[in-house]
Amino acid sequence: MSKVAIITDTNSGIMPAEGEALGIKVLPTPFMIDGVEYLEGINLSQEEFFRKLADGADVSTSQPSPGSTIELWDIMLKDYDEIVYIPLSSGLSSSCQTALMLAEDYENKVFVVNNQRISVTMRQSVLDAIEMRDKGMSGKEIKDKLEEVKFESSIYIMLDTLYYLKKGGRITPAAAALGTLLKLKPVLQIQGEKLDAFAKARTVTQGKNIMINAAMSDIENRFGGLDAHDVHLSGAYSYDLEKANEFKAEVEAAFPGYKMHMDPLSLVVSCHIGPGALAIACSKKIHI
Repeated sequence: MSKVAIITDTNSGIMPAEGEALGIKVLPTPFMIDGVEYLEGINLSQEEFFRKLADGADVSTSQPSPGSTIELWDIMLKDYDEIVYIPLSSGLSSSCQTALMLAEDYENKVFVVNNQRISVTMRQSVLDAIEMRDKGMSGKEIKDKLEEVKFESSIYIMLDTLYYLKKGGRITPAAAALGTLLKLKPVLQIQGEKLDAFAKARTVTQGKNIMINAAMSDIENRFGGLDAHDVHLSGAYSYDLEKANEFKAEVEAAFPGYKMHMDPLSLVVSCHIGPGALAIACSKKIHI
């Protein structure tokens, strides 16, 4: 039986220290802030990131460099026969495509998973990979299974502000001004590889209800129904933990018998949507 290493990046919400506890390796995502490179989970914390964002710093995202990726693969292959590498969705970053290209030189040793996920659903893919590895599945079998179920997940995110979407050029200044004037709370959706508009809420309460109802509809219509308990229910937030815990309690009340795992949103997502966002996610359980 092959010895399989699991590697991901911090877009999963798993930081390097937590990765060590899980028995996996985590590549930190690089950020350029006012011309200086920072590494998520190494010398860039959530608190430091949002402080710099609030101060108006020039923030841009990058991807783990090919050199750092190859270096880690080579180190791990000294002790492991195979690697399963789970990067950020190819629809949101070029890091997956870069990794697939690099893996061509590691035939039958490095299996790059393109399963179109980010944040808490990507985290679940990593946990599923660990479980499959521990049950004796090979690197190729793990990759194939994760890609087979890649669309069996959803994330809904309610924004607190339109400022960062405007700053990043994702909406026009006029649309941002109108949305701010009307106090709209946009709800975005990540299903598969794209971040898309889903709904517009007038209040935070309405936005929360839109997300809860959307997740409930997915579970009922796509994931076997609430009574089957065949999904992982997760939540995410940007910076406001108190608000996140309130939302967690509301979600668990709406889904009796379910527990919601809550994580900070990936900084790659937070960079574009700003603080105060809330998200709900569900992903179908893997059966082996």
